[in-house]
Amino acid sequence: MHDHSLNDQELRRREELQHLRDAGINPYPPSFDRSHHAAYILDTFRDEQPEPLANVTVAGRIVAIRKMGKASFLHIADSSGRIQIYAKKDDLGEAYDMLRLYDLGDIIGVEGFVFRTRMGEVSVHARSITMLTKSVRPIPLGKEEVAEDGTVTRYDAFADKELRYRKRYLDLIANPHIKETFEKRATIIRTMRRYFDDRGWMEVETPILQPLYGGATARPFITHHNALDVELYLRIADELYLKRLIVGGFDAVYEISKNFRNEGMDKTHNPEFTAMEIYVAYKDYLWMMDMAEDLLQTIVNAVHGTTTVRCGDVDVSWAKPFRRETMYGLFDQHTGRNLRGLHREQLLQAARELDVAVDPKASAMKILDEIFSVCVQPHLIQPTFVMDYPVEMSPLAKAHRTEAGLVERFELFVMGKEIANAFSELNDPIDQRARLEEQAQIRADGDDEAMVVDEDFLHAIEVGLPPTAGMGIGIDRLVMLLTDNDSIRDVLFFPQMRPERSAAAPAQES
Repeated sequence: MHDHSLNDQELRRREELQHLRDAGINPYPPSFDRSHHAAYILDTFRDEQPEPLANVTVAGRIVAIRKMGKASFLHIADSSGRIQIYAKKDDLGEAYDMLRLYDLGDIIGVEGFVFRTRMGEVSVHARSITMLTKSVRPIPLGKEEVAEDGTVTRYDAFADKELRYRKRYLDLIANPHIKETFEKRATIIRTMRRYFDDRGWMEVETPILQPLYGGATARPFITHHNALDVELYLRIADELYLKRLIVGGFDAVYEISKNFRNEGMDKTHNPEFTAMEIYVAYKDYLWMMDMAEDLLQTIVNAVHGTTTVRCGDVDVSWAKPFRRETMYGLFDQHTGRNLRGLHREQLLQAARELDVAVDPKASAMKILDEIFSVCVQPHLIQPTFVMDYPVEMSPLAKAHRTEAGLVERFELFVMGKEIANAFSELNDPIDQRARLEEQAQIRADGDDEAMVVDEDFLHAIEVGLPPTAGMGIGIDRLVMLLTDNDSIRDVLFFPQMRPERSAAAPAQES
């Protein structure tokens, strides 16, 4: 009995599946020995020397099919690209007749020899074709037209951005070029890891489920542990655990981790995101700035083979040294005001005069942050280290060695986006306790993103944290910059999406 929700194509494919089974063919065999990828064959075949590819086995998904009476042409796609298969009735006999049961989207294995067709296309002449996976649901493959000069025009049947994010597997089949973004993402992470490992810094793992969250200002996700009957939090940062390891005697530790923040979603924010955090004992933020420049230049070279990368309509130069500016110096440049040392009411007044919308109840820290993001951040296009933040904005950073009221902190901005944040870490336990208690007061006054007091972390700092430099880098944002994508959803395989709307619900722009 058929499910009536199936459309004609799906019904026909299920019938073909049954015909294959009736003919004694297993449409889902356990494995297939493949000798070559498509790209290797296309790159290495030589007309004058066909012998090395006289026996090949290839496998992939059927993405084009032209069936004729005595001969058929199929294109199959594997992870490396696509290649044409030439199937002839004289060679395949009864097996050729089975091709009528093959569809776009089916995965097949082909054994044969490589040759060049009269049209000049390197192809595999099939001696046998094996069904490896029968696809029972049609896939959205675009049509292609090849002009006389060889240029290919794709009519993309799968361009709906939202559907592409929801069904990334279809997106990868229909738009294989998007794999490049994710290959570059892998190169970025691999290069970063290698850079740290080569210097003897240790990769570690810290808890994702935490009894107290900390290390950043953000709202957490809360979950319940049944056996202990306690609330736990998904981590918003790794910082407090990584510092405990420096206390414990490691010289340098780093973690590339998924973090979670229960906040709004937009082009640069997904509720789960990937960050790298590194802590190095006996160093400060000035050393970390030099290291960050060198690390990022190394990564950009690994991905692009050059330090200049096109981003939108701008050429971004990742060659070191990067520009360095103090936060208050940038306020002077871009607002024409000296905002240093102003109290909350004065900052609120400045925000009004600068047309920066802020909550009238916001803390001084929040107001300053908002003025920065509206008036300064959009101007930071080339890589720029913004240094020496006010102490209120940085509860975990060390007091500045010469400037009262400031801390030793930098953030790196590129194309108006923050991609790194670093401190000379606060290791004075008395100062650290006072700052966390002040955060708890800000929290009690209604800012639910302020930090909580973590007594175990304070205990660790009291045991003694050596002078330490720490840095976090947002991996997703770095990937966006190095692949010229302006939405975080384009650099995550499976971004978080709103629940699908029913057909009757009105559409809403994201």
